[in-house]
Amino acid sequence: MPQKTKNTPMMEQYLAVKEQYPDAFLFYRLGDFYEMFYDDAIKGSQILELTLTTRNKNAADKIPMCGVPHHAAQNYIDILVDQGYKVAICEQMEDPKLAKGMVKREVIQLVTPGTMIDPSASEAKENNYLTALHENKDKYGLAYVDLSTGELKTATLDSISLVLNELMSLRTKEIVLDDSVTKESSKALESLKIMISKQNDVKESAESSYAIQNLTSTLEISVIQHLITYLNVTQKRSLGHLQKAVHYEPSNFLKMDPFSKRNLEILQNSRTGKKQGTLLWLLDETKTAMGGRLLKQWLERPLLNLKEISSRQNKVDNLLKHYFERSTLQDELTSVYDLERLAGRVAFGNVNGRDLIQLKQSLEQVPKISYVLNELNDGTFDDLLKNLDPVEDVVDLIESAVVEEPPVSVKDGGLIKEGYSSELDKYTDAMKNGKHWLAEMEAKERQETGINNLKIGFNRVFGYYIEVSKANLNKLSTERYERKQTLTNAERFITPELKEKEAMILGAESKAVELEYQLFADIRERIKDQIKRLQKLAHAIAILDVLQCFAVVSERDHFVKPKLTDKKHSVNVTGGWHPVVQQVMGKQSYIPNDIVMSEKLNILLITGPNMSGKSTYMRQLALTVVMAQIGCFVPAKSALLPVFDQIFTRIGAADDLIAGQSTFMVEMKEANHALSHATSNSLILFDEIGRGTATYDGMALAQAIIEYVHDHVFAKTLFSTHYHELTTLSERLPALKNIHVGAVEKNGDLIFLHKMQPGPADKSYGIHVAKLAGMPDNLLKRANFILEKLESQKKSTSEPVADEQKISIEDEDKGPQVNEAQLSLFQPEKVVYKKSDQKVLAEIRETDLMSLTPLEAINTLYKWQKDLRKKK
Repeated sequence: MPQKTKNTPMMEQYLAVKEQYPDAFLFYRLGDFYEMFYDDAIKGSQILELTLTTRNKNAADKIPMCGVPHHAAQNYIDILVDQGYKVAICEQMEDPKLAKGMVKREVIQLVTPGTMIDPSASEAKENNYLTALHENKDKYGLAYVDLSTGELKTATLDSISLVLNELMSLRTKEIVLDDSVTKESSKALESLKIMISKQNDVKESAESSYAIQNLTSTLEISVIQHLITYLNVTQKRSLGHLQKAVHYEPSNFLKMDPFSKRNLEILQNSRTGKKQGTLLWLLDETKTAMGGRLLKQWLERPLLNLKEISSRQNKVDNLLKHYFERSTLQDELTSVYDLERLAGRVAFGNVNGRDLIQLKQSLEQVPKISYVLNELNDGTFDDLLKNLDPVEDVVDLIESAVVEEPPVSVKDGGLIKEGYSSELDKYTDAMKNGKHWLAEMEAKERQETGINNLKIGFNRVFGYYIEVSKANLNKLSTERYERKQTLTNAERFITPELKEKEAMILGAESKAVELEYQLFADIRERIKDQIKRLQKLAHAIAILDVLQCFAVVSERDHFVKPKLTDKKHSVNVTGGWHPVVQQVMGKQSYIPNDIVMSEKLNILLITGPNMSGKSTYMRQLALTVVMAQIGCFVPAKSALLPVFDQIFTRIGAADDLIAGQSTFMVEMKEANHALSHATSNSLILFDEIGRGTATYDGMALAQAIIEYVHDHVFAKTLFSTHYHELTTLSERLPALKNIHVGAVEKNGDLIFLHKMQPGPADKSYGIHVAKLAGMPDNLLKRANFILEKLESQKKSTSEPVADEQKISIEDEDKGPQVNEAQLSLFQPEKVVYKKSDQKVLAEIRETDLMSLTPLEAINTLYKWQKDLRKKK
């Protein structure tokens, strides 16, 4: 029976390292492989589809293990981190051949979801944010960093809900907390299902001191220090590319909560979760990865400052007027690589020769870009031109030092140009002369021995040799060569002269490779000194890229420059359209519409059939606002808009099953959020509020919400509804106007006009829409019969609640005071119950349904139904 074995020194070392990183996969370097053991091996083999083997196969306590080749480890690390795991890379810190006893090993980096710095090509236009949070007296210091670019920002927030909103907007991959964060806050953060890491200690560092120098808030300084300490602890390398922390105020940008961004499909398609079919998809004509990331940031945070918006618009207008210069500019931008991430790789020390060539090629475009801008500049581009620093000293350094087509590895030689280092040139000459001598020796030996297939070769184990096939051995004199190695079909020999050349060539090769790496490291350090200049340049190019993108899209789709004002709160969009829907449908198929709201008109009550375009009409205004406030032109013939401070939407039906919330609950929460936070400078879009509950409840809520917005919020509001009874509100709410989507019946079929018209719709055409959906004819006939009967019973007094019963601020806690009789849609029939039914009715009245489990409720309902059926 196998005996339990004692751990070897190597496994003792592994366990000691693993104890320091219990929540990470440990990649433990053994020779040419990274190995995983125990639970890491079992779980890792499943996720990475590796073969699971064991160590100590004959022992009772077999150790599960699996491994990956060191040269392919990055792919496996990426897979694990993409799935939300951490990976600790444990490297050999000394040459095993020179080590005395156990090879020293250390974790050289902890890779986490928030610290990935090498995104795939498909994610080049994505930021990868790591966020930290520090709490103090109901205030939250928040900081986030993109380690691949060095971007570092911080803010102070007043509530955990604002923190959650920021985290969702940033789509952060990891949150770093310390002990200052309360259990209640931690629980709220856990609901986001984002990796949470802990960092309590703060260690002073040069990076930290540099980052906080422009901050004044102690809360923000503290959170930055925790964040950078976490980076130092996990990355264990230079963070010289980190930029100075920039304080920002979320209130300085147009606010959109995650619900609104989802409903408007600004960055993500709500059905597919992809970019296709979004505003980002429509606008993204950027030529660089930096521009693509900046475009997303602008879409996340449209501006409120009219001067900044106008500055962007003027630049776009200038580019629109100069087609040929703009085309040249696009060509030059196409040749610019990701300067931000190249600078990050330089600082991190994982840049290679090919990266430096990309950096050089990118910098060589800067003078050309500057020339084009100067050609069209009328003063609008002065701020960008002064930041277009070509960093010529870096270009000259790379040009003089690095070969045009360097190898991927920086440790195998072949990187440095001839003439850059006289010492390296000596080694290179020695290698060239030695190899030339070898070729001459081979030709000489063939001639003297008469063996035409004699060759001089090289083997890493045996060095240089002369190889003669066994068939030709009889042509050699026994004293000519010294035997070195016997093969199946040949013999290998050596001579004193060949030994001497071998020592010279191999010595030169090893010294040359070692010297090349030292030279490359020195070049990298010299470039690292210029990182701040490179980052400043990268930001200027990113801005220029986004602005040319706006010009291209505006010209392609015939957008116009909007007039914005922060004084008059009126909306006048003539011939506007939904930019994404039109792009999909085609310009000829889309019907444009006007959206006109004077200073005194705050609410448009929209009626009309389903599928007629009410939701599209509402969304197009919100997207027009977003586009205008990021500095882009807008989809309309003309547009006059105020500068909105917030956009709130409640469009479409969605459950939140994880949180245990129904469609109606989600609807009410989103509506409440809008009513609680909107100002007179906000835009609210409410689509079919109240439809998720009973008719009376729904209409009562819809009316109360409209009145509340009208009397207390004063925000510009588009409110679509199928409650036609609400259209009479325009008679007594002066800031409300009815509009409807036109539709006509022709030969029993419904034709949507998709054109907004004044006044309320005459009916909903619900059965016509059901017909379009392909409902069976018998079902549709039955529905028409029922509709006719119901309409014949409809009370003439069915109308909204009278004026004096509206909700007021003082009555908020009491709920809306409504008259149920006036909300009745149809004439109620008088029902006479049998005596035998009274018992069941009494049970229904007395039963506390809220105290029953779902199963108990179903069983109780079944019993009542059974009792009623028995007595018929």
